[in-house]
Amino acid sequence: MRRLLLIASVCFAIANSLAAQIQSWRIDPSHSSAGFAVRHLGISTVRGDFNKVSGKVLYYPAEVGKSSIEATIDAATIDTRIETRDKDLRGPDFFDVEKYPVITFKSKRIEAAGAGKLRVTGDLTMHGVTKEVVMDVDGPTPPVKDPSSGVTRMGAAATTKINRRDFGIEGATATVADEVQITLDVELIDTSSPPPSK
Repeated sequence: MRRLLLIASVCFAIANSLAAQIQSWRIDPSHSSAGFAVRHLGISTVRGDFNKVSGKVLYYPAEVGKSSIEATIDAATIDTRIETRDKDLRGPDFFDVEKYPVITFKSKRIEAAGAGKLRVTGDLTMHGVTKEVVMDVDGPTPPVKDPSSGVTRMGAAATTKINRRDFGIEGATATVADEVQITLDVELIDTSSPPPSK
């Protein structure tokens, strides 16, 4: 009997140790966004956002290489603060959101890149095309408890550059640059936390 109790105690301790190493998070859409910047006529920069981002993160602080990230962006939520331009961007010459309603990113490799920084390689799927991209990440920040909701949160910001024509987005090539800078600002909620009230 003592032997069984000892084995059970050891198994319980190992399970608790493993659970402590694995942190499961979800993206909080109300505090996250995906931004982009692209040159217009080579003389100015047009900026915009996608206002609905969701996804999940499995984070291993001790071994970041075991971590994983999945994110989904609602392409129809594109917002450059000019409605006529946004309508064009949702159309077939650009994102064609009726045919390709979401943009997704799924990590394949995550590496430490200095204090408080990560380098994330993964597949970006946009406009029906999947390409490997590398994202430079600041974070994640140390977790904090939100005093207003009681949930545990942490944040991160990621940047990368793509060529939009690699993804078949060919509209306005005479006036809009091919290179696009993408920025993700995400706030993550510990999945063990209760859903936030606001």
